[in-house]
Amino acid sequence: MDISDADRIKSREIPFQEIHPDPHQAATAARFLKDVDGILDTDPVAPILLRVTYDVLVTRLQEIEEALTELGLHIDNRLIYRVRRALYYYTEDTFRANCGCPNGESNCTKKVFAKRYELIEHGCRDDRPEHWRRYL
Repeated sequence: MDISDADRIKSREIPFQEIHPDPHQAATAARFLKDVDGILDTDPVAPILLRVTYDVLVTRLQEIEEALTELGLHIDNRLIYRVRRALYYYTEDTFRANCGCPNGESNCTKKVFAKRYELIEHGCRDDRPEHWRRYL
């Protein structure tokens, strides 16, 4: 299972509503997201437009936007942005499912590598049944 960086790394724009007490919502969101696991880069292009680059196997756009909404920022909900967002959510969920990541789980890369390690013959297996291994 060799996944290229071009497939894993996504760059998306998150638009915010203009009417908000914080006129620079993109800069606020960028400061909040800069240390989040899976976020590679944040760039406030305009006061209400944030460009974010992230690893899809670690985090999803839906999780990022939910975190920003919980922070109190207002994401633009015009029809074009809702349709675009729904398409992004669907494609990211499908990509993660094809890579073996369940949708409810945030960071699945560790689980994928652990499963791969389990399947490799490496001599560190104990073939005894579970109740024999715990027998004293």
